[in-house]
Amino acid sequence: MEKAYTNINDFRDWINGQDRPLSELSKIMIDRVKSINDDINSFISVDEDLISGCAAALEKQDPRGALWGVPVAVKDNICIKGRLTTCASHILDGFRPPYNATVIEKLDKAAALLFGRANMDEFAFGSSCETSCYGPTRNPKDLSCIPGGSSGGSAAAVAGGQVLAAIGSDTGGSIRQPASMCGIVSIKPTYGRVSRYGLIAFASSLDQIGPLARNVEDCAALLEIIAGYDEKDSTSVDKEVPKYTESLGKDVKGLTIGIPAEYFGEGMDKEVRSKVEDAVNLMKKLGAVIKNISLPHTRYAVSCYYIIAPAEASSNLARYDGVHYGLRSEACDDMVEMYTATRNEGFGAEVKRRILLGTYSLSSGYYDAYYLKALKVRTRISDDFKKAFEECDCILTPTSPSTAFELGEKMDDPLKMYLSDIYTIPANLAGIPAISLPCGEDRKGLPVGLQLMAGPFAEDVLIRVAHAFESNSVK
Repeated sequence: MEKAYTNINDFRDWINGQDRPLSELSKIMIDRVKSINDDINSFISVDEDLISGCAAALEKQDPRGALWGVPVAVKDNICIKGRLTTCASHILDGFRPPYNATVIEKLDKAAALLFGRANMDEFAFGSSCETSCYGPTRNPKDLSCIPGGSSGGSAAAVAGGQVLAAIGSDTGGSIRQPASMCGIVSIKPTYGRVSRYGLIAFASSLDQIGPLARNVEDCAALLEIIAGYDEKDSTSVDKEVPKYTESLGKDVKGLTIGIPAEYFGEGMDKEVRSKVEDAVNLMKKLGAVIKNISLPHTRYAVSCYYIIAPAEASSNLARYDGVHYGLRSEACDDMVEMYTATRNEGFGAEVKRRILLGTYSLSSGYYDAYYLKALKVRTRISDDFKKAFEECDCILTPTSPSTAFELGEKMDDPLKMYLSDIYTIPANLAGIPAISLPCGEDRKGLPVGLQLMAGPFAEDVLIRVAHAFESNSVK
C-alpha cells in the first residue's frame, strides 16, 4: 500500500495489480487519510460516502481519464458543487457552492478522485496554516513544526502520503512556501495561465491556482490538465498550453540561470544558503551557465505586497455580511448591528488585521500615498524581471529564508510572519511562473526548498530545469 503513494505512475501500477474495484480500494485510501489526519489535521472534511460514490462512477469510465482514480486534495477556497467550502473561516459556516470551479471541472474530466477539503490559513491570510478556524495543520516531517501556508493542508496531505497530489492557491507564495517546508514540489503558474473561476478571492490581481505533488513529473502532469483559457475568467489568457511533460528529461546545457544578489543577503538561514549554493554548483556541473544578476527593487516587495494584497482583500471580503450565505449573527436589533456582529464573530484576528490595513490604504487622503505608490513600485519590480530575462532563461533562489519553524513561534509577531514570504512575493507581483522543489535538509531533517522563476508562460523552462536538478540531486 505504501508504494501506491510514491507517485502517479506507481499508483497506476498498484491499481492495475488489484483484483478489487476502485470503490473498494477507495475505502483503503480513506482509512489512510483518517489514520494520519488526527496527527497533522491536513483535512477539514472527508466525505466517505461521496468519495466511494465517485469511485463507483469511475469504474464505468472507458477509456479512463489521465488521472483515473488518483486521490487529489483540494484547498478549501476552491469551490466544489454541493461540498462545504469555508476558506477555513466561520464567516462561511454552512456554505455549499452551487457550481464547480473550472479546475474542478478539469480534474473531474481527467477522472481524479477528489478527497475532501484541505485545511488552510483563514481566507489564505497566513504563512503557517495556523489561522484556520479548524485548528492548525502540522508538518508531517516534524509535528512540532508548521507546514507553511496558506496551502498548508494541501502540502501536508501530499507530504504525509494521504494523497498523491493537491490543488492550492498562491497569492504571495502560498503553494511554494508550504511545499518548501514539507519537502514536496509545487508550481505557481503565470497569472492567467490557470482559470481562477471558482476560486474564492483573496487578492484578485495576485491569486493563481497551482498543483502540489511529490515530484516534478506529477506536478507537470497536473498543470497540463488544469491550465488553459476559460471564458468565465476575465483574467484568463487565451494562449495554447504546451505539453509540459515533454519538457521532462531534457538537459540544461546552454541555459543561463540567473542568481540575484538581493536574494542572498541578511536574514537567510546558513543551512538554507549552503543547500541552495550546492544546487547552484550542481546546475553548473550539468552544463548550465550561471550568471550573477540584480533585481534592485526586490527590497520593496514585501512592503508593496502588504499594501496591495490587503487593499484587494478588504474589497473582496466586503461581500461577507451575513445576508446571502454563511454565518449570520442572531438577536440583532437592526441591519447595521447584524453586519457588525456577523463580521466580528465570523472573521479571525489575522483577517480583521488585513481588512483594516487594506481599508486604511484605500481611504481618502491615503490612497495616493500608499496604494497608488505601491502600484508604481510593483511596475518597477516587474520591470526588473523583464530586464533579467533578457539575460537569462530562469532565476534561481531559495524558496524560504528558513526551514519550518515551530508552531506558535511567530503568531505574536505579524512582521516576522510576513517576512517568511520574502522570496516568493516578487513572482506574484510580477505575474511570472515559479516552482519550488526540495534541495536537501537541515541538520534537524527539515526540508530546504529551491525556487526557480522564469518569464511569463515559460513554465516549460521551469519544468525542464527542475526535473534535471531533481534527477541528478542526491536523495
